[in-house]
Amino acid sequence: MSDESKAREEICRLARSLFDRGLTNGSSGNISARIEGGFLVTPTGASFGSLDPAQLTKLGSDFAYVEGDKPTKELPLHSAFYDTRGAKTGAVVHLHSTHSVAVSMLPEIDADCVFEPLTAYSVMRLGKVKLLPYFRPGDPAMGEAVRGLVGKRSSVLLANHGPVVAAKDLQAAVYAAEELEEVARLTLLTRNLGALPLSERAVVDLRRHFEIDWE
Repeated sequence: MSDESKAREEICRLARSLFDRGLTNGSSGNISARIEGGFLVTPTGASFGSLDPAQLTKLGSDFAYVEGDKPTKELPLHSAFYDTRGAKTGAVVHLHSTHSVAVSMLPEIDADCVFEPLTAYSVMRLGKVKLLPYFRPGDPAMGEAVRGLVGKRSSVLLANHGPVVAAKDLQAAVYAAEELEEVARLTLLTRNLGALPLSERAVVDLRRHFEIDWE
């Protein structure tokens, strides 16, 4: 099996896992992954629960269409992460996960750093999560908003929409998306309860030990 075929199978397997656990629903969400010479992207209007490896969209290194079904309309989000973060990004995952969307609507959250450092893994896998404003689904302005971060964030939360995470490879991107939903759930569960986040000293230790981006 070629590396591209393996990537196609892996995208579909992980997408199905996310769907089965309710982390996205219907035809919402999209995934992309870097392959030799270009990218694979989930098609527009496709459900994570029933993706066909042969129908994934293949794009060239310039994001030009090569073959497969029509790509997700939110491709500008993906290309913005690849362009601004370079070799750091091997995959991007966008979900409409329930707790993350709920947090994006809270009036008191800090747009520059949505989540308190509630757990070590939320710091390690996400860094600071930026809240971006609401955009119509598919609006190219979403990509421009990500480009405006000039590669400093690997995770963003779109208001009233959902999270987008970039990571070194597909597995890492899925883990990060899962972690974002988990810290969102913890945020809602502990809201107004006076929960104590990690200390600044603990966060600094994690940043140094795991070489985490934290700007």
